[in-house]
Parts: sequence; C-alpha cells; structure tokens
Amino acid sequence: MRVEGIVFLSLVLDLFAFTIPLPLFPRLIEWYTQRESSIPNGLLSRTLGFVSAIRSYFLQSAARNPQKWDVVLLGGLMGSVFSALQWFISPYIGVLSDKYGRRRVLLITMIGNILSAVVWVQSTSFASYMLSRVIGGISEGNVQLAIAILSDITTPANRSKALAHVGIAFAICFIIGPPIGAYFASKPLPSAFRIQGFELNVYATPALLTLVLLLLETLFLIVALPETRGRPKQVEGGVKKEKTNGAAKGKTNGHAAPKKASVGERLRLLKKLRMLHFAFLAIFSGVEFTLTFLTYDLFDWDNRQNGALIGSIGVVSALVQGGYVRRAIAKVGEGEMASRGILSCWIGLACLSLVPRYVNSNPSLSVNLLWVAAICLAFTSATVVNSLTSYASLQCDEGVVDQDTGKVTQEHPELAKGKALGQFRSSGQLGRALGPLFACGLYWTFGPSKTYAGSAVLMYGVYRLAKALAANPISA
Repeated sequence: MRVEGIVFLSLVLDLFAFTIPLPLFPRLIEWYTQRESSIPNGLLSRTLGFVSAIRSYFLQSAARNPQKWDVVLLGGLMGSVFSALQWFISPYIGVLSDKYGRRRVLLITMIGNILSAVVWVQSTSFASYMLSRVIGGISEGNVQLAIAILSDITTPANRSKALAHVGIAFAICFIIGPPIGAYFASKPLPSAFRIQGFELNVYATPALLTLVLLLLETLFLIVALPETRGRPKQVEGGVKKEKTNGAAKGKTNGHAAPKKASVGERLRLLKKLRMLHFAFLAIFSGVEFTLTFLTYDLFDWDNRQNGALIGSIGVVSALVQGGYVRRAIAKVGEGEMASRGILSCWIGLACLSLVPRYVNSNPSLSVNLLWVAAICLAFTSATVVNSLTSYASLQCDEGVVDQDTGKVTQEHPELAKGKALGQFRSSGQLGRALGPLFACGLYWTFGPSKTYAGSAVLMYGVYRLAKALAANPISA
C-alpha cells in the first residue's frame, strides 16, 4: 500500500475516535453534576460557578434555561482547553519529528492517545475526565504528523492533491463519528466486560470503542507505515522525476505562477500565513460554536435537527473536497483556493446576520438563509485550512538525506517541515481555543445579528489579506 493510503486510513481511524465523544459532552457534564452535587468545593462545582458568573454577566436575566447554557458553555471551554494544549505542544511535536523521524514520534503520541481513552473508560469524576482530555490534548499529533508525512513524500506539484485527503478524512469522520458516538452512548456495557466492584464511566461503551479504534490505528501504523523523513518524492505512478503541472509551466488560468523565493522571503511568508491561519480560525471556530446557539434561540431546534444541519455541512464539505478541490487547486493555486473559501465564509456570515431579522416576519426565508449560510460554511471547511497548510508546506525545505552522514540536510532550521508545520498548526489551534470564547461573549452581549455582522466585517479583512498573498505566490 502507498504511504498516501496508509496515512489516509490512519487518519480515518484517528478522527473517528476523536469525533465519537463530541455529542456526549452535555449529558456527560450533567452526569458528573448529579454525582458531585454534594461536593461543593469539587472541580466541577467551582468550574460551573465560574461559567455561571460569566453567563450571568453577559446574558443577565434574559437567558432561558440558564443551567443548560452553563453546560453548553462548559462543553465549549473543554474544547478550548484541548485546542490550547494543541497550541502549546504542536511545535514541539514538529521539532521532535524532524530530529527523530515522523514514524517514531507518531507512535509515541499514539501511546498518549491510548492512555487518554483508558482514563476516560474509568473516569467517574469530572477531575479524572478532564485528566483524560489533558492527556489527549498533549498527545494528539496524528493530523500534524500526517501532513508532515504527506509533505515528505510528495512534490510541490502534487502536494495539494495529497493533502486534500486530510480534509476528506475530517469530513467523513465528522459525518459518521458523532452519530455512532450517540448510538453507543445508549448501549450499556455488556456485563461480561464489567469488573465486580469496579465502577466505570457512564459512557464506557463509546469510550471502549474509542480505545479499540486507537489500538487498531497503532497496530496498523506499526505494521504499515515506513519512515518518510528525507524519503525520495512520490508522484503518480511511483517515485520518479517530478512532473510539471500548469503552475510549474507558468500556466495557472490567469493566476500568477509561484516564483522561486529566498529563505528570508519564505520565512516572512510563513509568518503571514500563521497570522492568517490564526485570524481565520478564531472567527470561523466562533461561528461553528455559536451556530447551535442560533438554532436553539430562534427556532428551538432539537438535537436531531441540529445534527441534520451539521451532518449536511460535513457531506457537502466532503463532496467539495473530493470533487472540486483536488482537481482545481493545481490550476488556481493554494492561495487563491484559500481566498475563495474565505470569501464564501464572508457570504455565509452575512446570511447569518440576516437570519434573526426575518425569523418572525418571514420564518421560511429565515430558515433558507440559514441553509445558504451552511452551504457556504461547508465550502469554507473544504477549502481554507488545507489550502493554507499546503501553501505553508511549499515554503519548507524539502530536505534530503546526506549519503555520508545519514542526516537530513536543511537550508534553515526554521524551514524544517516538522517545525514549520507544527508552528503553523499551533497558530490555528490558538484561534480555535480563543474564538469560541469571544464569540459567546459577543453573542450574549450584542445578539446574533451584530455578532455575525461584525464577524463578517473581520472576515472580509482576512479575505483581503489572503487575496494579497495569493496575488504573488512564492515557493521553495
């Protein structure tokens, strides 16, 4: 099996395991609340008290079901903790993979993921569950290292097409993972698996499913994945001399072809791409998180209706990734593809800002605007992050193994793939950590219309920056 296929299958297993717990957070927090209601100074009671104070400050007396809002916000805070840990650890994982190899570091991170799942299975307190999330946050390196591996084995000409597999894996798993997690959450663990006198988590069944998936992924990687650091490049049909595409020949359907850049130019571009990545994800992740607030507030949608909305976004995103991005990105360029996705997000935000205006006077128009926004956001999900990641990877040193020393030679330490892509991913994770918190505060203070309108203004600024970077593409 080609390395590209190995990476894709490992990503599917990893992201499948990652998405299974997502729909369980509210009920899981409620379960811990009931168990620890008599512990006034416990971690959960103190955290919920902090969340309640924030919610009361922003939402004041206008909140319906304030306890439900507290649980929702706490779920968002738990996601922010995970992203914050990823922001901290990603550069270190990248540096270690440059020094010791992608395969070795990936297998070490898998040990941490497995430990996280083991802790979740038996976590009967909120503190132990948060421990499992912390372990998972500092261990998750599959996506980052998958991108580095694909960058190792592909040429600049075919890299974007290969990295599209990462987005496809995300879309597939976010479609099937949460429903399967919700299904197994209703299935108690068979008595044959229970240990007498040993209590398990209320969602031990999905936790064990996650553990099994991670074990399978680890065994698969041990058996199938070779070391790729310094490996010769892979193109269609095997390892051979690099093919040229439209970009390499200077033909990009009217768009500028990448020019050869100096080390200094590439370092400056990477810095701009990190800033762009952070700004985009800070806004976009806030939209993602508050979207269910909007449907709850305005339409009183239940979990099934919200699931249909989010699932539809995943389906459209997967179709766009597989049917459009992989074919078009070589023609238009990574920067231009990212700018198109950001422009689509701007349109979606503009539609969302209009949804509350018509919810009473024209409910059908309001719902239609919501669905138009969802389609725009699906296109954004399919295009922006992978295109920016591919663009960043094109600035990295390709790195070759010195035949005498066996070491991978680099032009500049800051351009080593693992380190550079780790820093790039870290910037996005910081945006994901902060975005939902700021979006919640704006939503509760100013309401949905002003929140999405303001976000649209900011997103248009991000679009102009992306467009400027796309106008004069450079590569190593």
